[in-house]
Amino acid sequence: MTRKEIARLAVEELEKIYPDIECSLKYTKPYEFMFAARLSAQCTDARVNIVTKTLFVKYPDLQSFADADLEELEQDVKPCGFYHNKAKSLKGMARKLLDDFGGELPDNMDDLLTLPGIGRKTANLVMGDIYKKPAVVTDTHCIRITGRLGLTENKEPAKVEKDLLKLIPPEISSHFCHQTVQFGRDICKARSPKCEECPLSYFCRYYTLQK
Repeated sequence: MTRKEIARLAVEELEKIYPDIECSLKYTKPYEFMFAARLSAQCTDARVNIVTKTLFVKYPDLQSFADADLEELEQDVKPCGFYHNKAKSLKGMARKLLDDFGGELPDNMDDLLTLPGIGRKTANLVMGDIYKKPAVVTDTHCIRITGRLGLTENKEPAKVEKDLLKLIPPEISSHFCHQTVQFGRDICKARSPKCEECPLSYFCRYYTLQK
């Protein structure tokens, strides 16, 4: 079976299970989504949503983030972990958005990558969820699952992204990545994957090798 065929089957099966999946981060403004995504690094979306529920009230706009006292902002985001770097990123992103982009969130990869603390993963998340553009978000779940299926031999996010761009239709690439995240949480876990009840097992290289 070719990688294209495996990719087609994966798309079909995941769509059956998670047809309406969306990113679980809560936000009302586009930049809030990016800020929440930055806070979610090494932290659960559930915890981020708890933090941002009050954070976005305390700092209601970009100017308030840009003007925030850094030490106070650090304490506000501390439950998300790595709070020194994350607070610095939020403050820096707010300032750059105001100074260089007129307070608007960029809609392209090159500009998004100029923002403090933003890498390809978060930039792709913004591109897909906010602007509905083709995007491949290679988080740990996506890398693990597509590797087990045999869609990529790579572990490095940028290389996995490049591999998947060749296999997943661009119009559903962002949606597919959200599906792999939930699938990784529910079934294809890093440890003790539930292979016996997995609907993808009939074409999964990992499962075949375990038998």
